[in-house]
Amino acid sequence: MFDISALKEMKLAELQEIAKLAKTIKITGVKKETLISQILAHQEASLAQTEAPKTEATAETKEEKPKRARIAPAKTKAANTKNTPVLEFDQVEETVQKNDTAETVEPVVETTAEVVTDKAPAVKKDQKAVKFNKSAYEKKVALKKEKEVVAEETAVVEAETATETTTEKPANTPVAKKVNPNQNKNPNQNQNHNQNPNQNQNQNGNGNGNGNHNNQNPNHKNKKNNNNFRDSDFEFDGIIESEGVLEMMPDGYGFLRSSDYNYLASPDDIYLSTSQIRLFGLKTGDTVKGVVRPPKEGEKFFPLVRVLKINGHDPQVVRDRVSFEHLTPVFPSEKFKIAEKGSSISTRIIDLFSPIGKGQRGMIVAQPKTGKTMLLKDIANAIAANHPEVYLIVLLIDERPEEVTDMQRSVRGEVIASTFDREPQEHVKIANIVLEKAKRLVECGHDVVILLDSITRLARAYNTVQPASGKVLSGGVDANALQKPKRFFGAARNVENGGSLSIIATALTETGSKMDEVIFEEFKGTGNMELQLDRKIANKRIFPAIDLTSSSTRRDDLLLDEKTLQRMWIMRKYLSDMNPVESMDFVNDRFKKTKNNEEFLISMND
Repeated sequence: MFDISALKEMKLAELQEIAKLAKTIKITGVKKETLISQILAHQEASLAQTEAPKTEATAETKEEKPKRARIAPAKTKAANTKNTPVLEFDQVEETVQKNDTAETVEPVVETTAEVVTDKAPAVKKDQKAVKFNKSAYEKKVALKKEKEVVAEETAVVEAETATETTTEKPANTPVAKKVNPNQNKNPNQNQNHNQNPNQNQNQNGNGNGNGNHNNQNPNHKNKKNNNNFRDSDFEFDGIIESEGVLEMMPDGYGFLRSSDYNYLASPDDIYLSTSQIRLFGLKTGDTVKGVVRPPKEGEKFFPLVRVLKINGHDPQVVRDRVSFEHLTPVFPSEKFKIAEKGSSISTRIIDLFSPIGKGQRGMIVAQPKTGKTMLLKDIANAIAANHPEVYLIVLLIDERPEEVTDMQRSVRGEVIASTFDREPQEHVKIANIVLEKAKRLVECGHDVVILLDSITRLARAYNTVQPASGKVLSGGVDANALQKPKRFFGAARNVENGGSLSIIATALTETGSKMDEVIFEEFKGTGNMELQLDRKIANKRIFPAIDLTSSSTRRDDLLLDEKTLQRMWIMRKYLSDMNPVESMDFVNDRFKKTKNNEEFLISMND
């Protein structure tokens, strides 16, 4: 038999060896305190089986001589020096009995005859346990080998007790509960059985309030250990994999935002520690995929346990990337094929008159109700159909909710939207994190396309959020407000040795607002591709309502072959004599009669 003090001084490996000999105690994933309580419970269960017949025999003898009940605690006082909970209870009971008269003691002995008679074998059991514990502890301190011998002997004793008949156990378990109301080490006892005997003794004047309090705490502790043991059977670590876009906090840690919430704060956010961010050199906008574990007690978010991918690449490769600001920008040299599979008349006209290349900074200048949103949708579908390697983002700022839903359902790409009923701070935050995400993808060599609708409303949001500098331009635009939208639009570039960021943005004109005119004039010369839409053409229900003579691309000789360039030069010279409505009507009829652009150019020779 082992005492709790001796077991606590043992190591976990030694406790596991003792538990293995018992054959009924589960070892894997169990803490030291739980293992100790299970070993003690097993010892008491085995002793309860062996000494059950003795309790019945002693009960008859004790009924004849009830006065020996007062002698039993006196014997245990000297013997049970290590069993502190039982000792405290017995000492309190002794002092109370000495102070009482003989008349008050005798009724107590008669009423609790069964309890006292059942205590006698428990006292003997405790005497044996104390002697054995003392020798086991001394042997353990002396030599480890003798400790193993003791463990083997206890295993033999427990094996013999286990082979005895177990039919007596259910009949004896209530007796065992009556015998030791202060028994702390049995996790199978209920709190109700522990509380009731102590309450009765308190009513009799024994004053065992402290004993009752001490009796409840170990049971709570055992219940807690049992719950921990059950929870360890379910391990969720390494099961859940999740992905998100990193947003850094000023304190150094960060969160992975979900695109389902348009990269705003949400309950699905995943926490990233400062050490993980420093280890992999992560920045705001990095798309991180990793293993997540459920939050523990006191945690609000799911923490990231292990990083698997960063922007689609191995984490070790991403650590050595070059920053976006240090990449070399060049003119676009590879054209997007938007006139082939999944094309429309709109994309075919754009492909000839103002071609779009990888890394293009294009602007669609449009008046209200000229079909600019439909034009963006056609461009997005054509790029997604012909260039699956391109990461397509449609960013809708200050747009109508129904157009957002239509775009999400009809475009095969990531649609991030902030409708006009949101605050300007949300417009700005969403635009910033989308831009940072695109930059991080370009740093890793990806081709990214952002279709922005519209840059005018984004500039308005920046103007609202920007603190007043005291310098106001015409139309109420702050002098510093257009710096950040210019940074957004100027991020589009074709990077030398791989990677490109293309931004096609719409700008509003002739809206009746002086602010919109100022914003348009600021962005007028920054793009290298311009597509003009005309309200007069749209009023005649001719779509796309493109002003062909004023739409062009800078350095289109890098995107088109020589034959196409010569034919387009002749075409532009021919259309310059017409007004915008006539030229668009003429080209639209010819495009409808031909299947592709090559056939259209051949038909123009006739």
